[in-house]
Amino acid sequence: MLPEYRHLILLLVPFVLQAQEKSEFQQIIERLDRLEQENRSLTDEVRALRAELAAHPNLPAPADATTPSPPLEERVTIQERRADELAQTKVEASQRFPVTLTGMALFNAFLNGRANGGQQDPLTASLSDNRSVGGAGMSQSIIGLAFHGPQVWGGGQVNGALYMDLWGGSSSSLNHLVRMRVATVQVDWKNQTVVVGQDKPLISPREPNSLAQVAFSPLTAAGNLWLWQPQVRFEQRFSIGENAGVRAQAGVYQTSEPASSVPAEYQASFSAARPAFEGRFEFWRKFGSGGRVEIAPGFHVSQTHVGGVSIPSDLFSIDWMIQPVSKVQFTGTFFHGENTAGIGGLRQGFTIKRDAIFQAVGAAGGWAQLSFLATKRLTLNAYSGQESNRAADLLTGQITRNFAYAGNGIYHLASNVLFSLEAAQVRTTYLGFRQRLVNHYDLALAYLF
Repeated sequence: MLPEYRHLILLLVPFVLQAQEKSEFQQIIERLDRLEQENRSLTDEVRALRAELAAHPNLPAPADATTPSPPLEERVTIQERRADELAQTKVEASQRFPVTLTGMALFNAFLNGRANGGQQDPLTASLSDNRSVGGAGMSQSIIGLAFHGPQVWGGGQVNGALYMDLWGGSSSSLNHLVRMRVATVQVDWKNQTVVVGQDKPLISPREPNSLAQVAFSPLTAAGNLWLWQPQVRFEQRFSIGENAGVRAQAGVYQTSEPASSVPAEYQASFSAARPAFEGRFEFWRKFGSGGRVEIAPGFHVSQTHVGGVSIPSDLFSIDWMIQPVSKVQFTGTFFHGENTAGIGGLRQGFTIKRDAIFQAVGAAGGWAQLSFLATKRLTLNAYSGQESNRAADLLTGQITRNFAYAGNGIYHLASNVLFSLEAAQVRTTYLGFRQRLVNHYDLALAYLF
């Protein structure tokens, strides 16, 4: 090496050493900053865990000063693992109350007979013939949020839920819209509950089991009064020993009156929504190994206002669940009365006859389901239902009877993955026309989350 380059290198050595010392110093500062941030994070996690332990006293208590503490690295690992578990199972709202994301990603492939009316899952058989229709989609998927709020006066616990689907919009795969299904906020005390929100009618709380018909309740227009509407409910519970009790429920339900059947000259006087008063009184009893019986009579009272006339909607109902053994369950609902359109029956609650006479349509119907838990993974369901409307109250072309029956098997591929095959038939009788029928076949795959 030339002498002049040696002198140049010697002159640069102090600057190189200074830069190296500066770099190492910066690394130490950055490491300390990271350690401080991790300590703050661990402190926040410990506080959160202590708060959760306080809210759930049945969980194991934290170690006190007399209990030997594990090494720091082990404690950090435990805290990190616990934080990961909480992040996977809980979303925190802005008010720091837990919110659970739940729902179902549902894929349906279907095939319908000719009288399908252009519907994916026809509720009635149409008068006119179409071509057989098949297809697939995921628009019946459900997105839900369940939350747990604070305690209120008297020790009441606030809870709630919101469930939506993608059934809104059109049948196009690029035009699905989010639609609210059921949403409730409730306060639970030891023996009382107050609920406000949107749900099924109080007199029709049960559902058949189906992954084929989810956008509407199974057996809609065939015995299942399903219409999700705003309402307020109160429930009082009475205990009759350890194995029996009574649930007395009362509520105000907002009906949804069908405007499509109202002539143009009466539209201005038509009330699209009316308050209804409902009550339900359930007796339940447990017996044997897994046996249970629930029987609940109920009533619905409201009026439809149109043309300056009040048309009554009065219904008596009874629903049940009979489980003689743990693997067999028989459920259903029966109703009788008039003008069911406003709460989810056939949308022909009243007719206007000659001389402007308004006539409530008499109705009777219901549904029943038999379920058999064949194995821990496989459940077999057979169900049917119908609504019959009094022919003397109807006009030509309206439905006198809509009857549907179906059978399905639901298999758990995994704890949260379901596979189902279902076959169903709808038979619809129109006044003045012959009976029509449509078959429906469905394959479903659901992922629960």
